[in-house]
Amino acid sequence: MGPRGSALICGYTNYHRLLESCLADLKKKEDCLLCPTGFAANMAVMVALGNVGSLLATIGKPTKDERIAIFSDALNHASIIDGIRLAQQQQSVEVYVYRHCDMSHLNELLSSCTLEKKVVVTDSLFSMDGDFAPMVELVKVRKKHGFLLVIDDAHGTFVCGENGGGVGEEFNCERDVDICVGTLSKAAGCHGGFIACSKRWKQLIQSRGRSFIFSTTAPVPIAAAAHAAVIVAKKEKWRRSAIWNRVRDFRALTGIPITSPIISLIVGSEEKALQASRHLLISGFHVTAIRPPTVPPNSCRLRVTLCATHTLDDLKKLTTALSSCINFRDIGIYSSNGYAKL
Repeated sequence: MGPRGSALICGYTNYHRLLESCLADLKKKEDCLLCPTGFAANMAVMVALGNVGSLLATIGKPTKDERIAIFSDALNHASIIDGIRLAQQQQSVEVYVYRHCDMSHLNELLSSCTLEKKVVVTDSLFSMDGDFAPMVELVKVRKKHGFLLVIDDAHGTFVCGENGGGVGEEFNCERDVDICVGTLSKAAGCHGGFIACSKRWKQLIQSRGRSFIFSTTAPVPIAAAAHAAVIVAKKEKWRRSAIWNRVRDFRALTGIPITSPIISLIVGSEEKALQASRHLLISGFHVTAIRPPTVPPNSCRLRVTLCATHTLDDLKKLTTALSSCINFRDIGIYSSNGYAKL
């Protein structure tokens, strides 16, 4: 397994550096920092942001002018939320939550905030709803207010963009993203998280991101496998094409206007979700019932994730099994809160 220890002591090797360089290149960033998990990566970024206010403080606790304003999408991943909560304990940040993907609300909050240093953090592709952050509009708001933009591209990396660079590449706004957090446990099929950013931000997170500092680094075989996965993802573009072909197939078979490989079908109660999940398992499909606390009460759902190895025949069999649990005609388009309603 190689040396086992934190990256800053003895766990960092040439394999880890190769992976970091490859990911930095993929994300069009100066550098990259590996973390033990995607959860730890988001935690490290948020805590480091909180430390900025503390470092700027001239005497004791940061004054209002020295604090950082963090604006977070209402449906951001739990790792972002927990990281922000830790940052708040330093009393160096003020937190504003804007309505899901609502750029008007974000603009309103930014305009009314008197703090000079502002950060906006959002998932790029939301894991429980399958909808994209409005990246084009977000960039326009960024140009107006000049905030630091942080995205969690866990579900977009390797799946979106011509070269698998993620949602930023897909919407041609990679240069407008200051810090990009990702994971190696989704499309890469490995393990670990990463933070693609400038060299200066990497240095700060290395010295202030506690979830990075005090965690054992990824084992050498995992780092080597992840590096190989990045190379495969760049070269074998047919994999991305296959995923998006399946998205189009599912849309055609069901009439549900999905926009990504993450398909969220809300069924309501826990009992209904579990019953539908059991039926699908008997039919040969492992579709997990998503329940509180992952999602709000009475919004339990079936969450289908498509991948490159699924075939059209697989989707036909899946939709047949699903049709006995739900009525496709009763599923509307994504509403303003990001959910597909039954």
